Amino acid sequence: MKQTAEIGIPRALLFYTYYPFWHGFFDGLGIKVILSDKTTKKTMSEGSALVVSETCLPIKVYAGHILNLIEKGVKKIFVPSIQSIAPKIYNCSKIRGLPDIIRNVIKKDFEMIEATYDKSEKHKGLYDFLKETAAHFDINDMNIIKKAARNGQKVSNNCKLMTNMGVPYKKALELALENKVILPSEEKVYPVSVALIAHGYNLYDERISMRILDKLESMNVGVKTAVQLSEEQMKEGIISVGSKLYWANELEITGAAGHYILNNNLDGIITINAFGCGPDSLMIERIARFAKIKKKPFLNLSIDEQTGEAGFITRIEAFSDMLFRKKKLKTQLILQKENSVIQTDGPISSDIIAELNNSLK
Repeated sequence: MKQTAEIGIPRALLFYTYYPFWHGFFDGLGIKVILSDKTTKKTMSEGSALVVSETCLPIKVYAGHILNLIEKGVKKIFVPSIQSIAPKIYNCSKIRGLPDIIRNVIKKDFEMIEATYDKSEKHKGLYDFLKETAAHFDINDMNIIKKAARNGQKVSNNCKLMTNMGVPYKKALELALENKVILPSEEKVYPVSVALIAHGYNLYDERISMRILDKLESMNVGVKTAVQLSEEQMKEGIISVGSKLYWANELEITGAAGHYILNNNLDGIITINAFGCGPDSLMIERIARFAKIKKKPFLNLSIDEQTGEAGFITRIEAFSDMLFRKKKLKTQLILQKENSVIQTDGPISSDIIAELNNSLK
């Protein structure tokens, strides 16, 4: 379809969860999507200057991306209010009130498209949300809207399929936007692997995460994330931690962590959360306790706009080095145990077996 209209989408917050769908939907309506530039120091500082200091980093970054789109000359900017993704499953208050926050801190001339999606309320479901959005472009035909929604779902499904199969998020997104699906032929084997638990906006924004994925790859550490799991696996993970689903993005935090902590092929858990985020602080505390019970090495990295890269990377390097040394020691103990079994003429006493087993934990 010929694209005659434009819509700006900030490259922040729920962009990392829903952009494949949004791209396919707007493309299906013939609307050109203009993204804000990647996060920079300027994005952070300009966004931070607009809001109170207690505001969490992702909201500060989001405000900076709105300014970036305005500087680009974009007149209509998509700032949805995603209240609830399922009955009684809510987003945090800042994401729910995002349009109000932006309206009150950015006093510039632009049209904010602030459709509301709320599965806990009647007449606020997906098609209501999409109809409210499309109306800003004088599109009211539900047949056109539903067809565009199917296009968005196709792009989203293709992206999810590839990430589930191990394609890195960034690559999967690029391929899905080109309507391509390429699955990996084989998975690389790493000497040490960790689960990296974070919201997409804290993990895949390279400025916020300080390229932690690249850093771990350079250390020869394999990484698993929430995008490689199914919704069912993450729901089971929440149950295993002894919790129940309440927050909309709890699946990718508590759910993914619960699943990976029980995975014996993973050597440790790293979590990233924004300083001052109330829901995250509760989830991270529960994850830390569960990891301790299961004797899974755990590292939490708290970030804000003042976080220095040197200290951030030092902590990652120290944690990774500990995992390598622990893995090496475990391998040596296993070999020692095998040799003891082979070289022993008589039966091994239960005390020796208990001692060896404890050394491997």
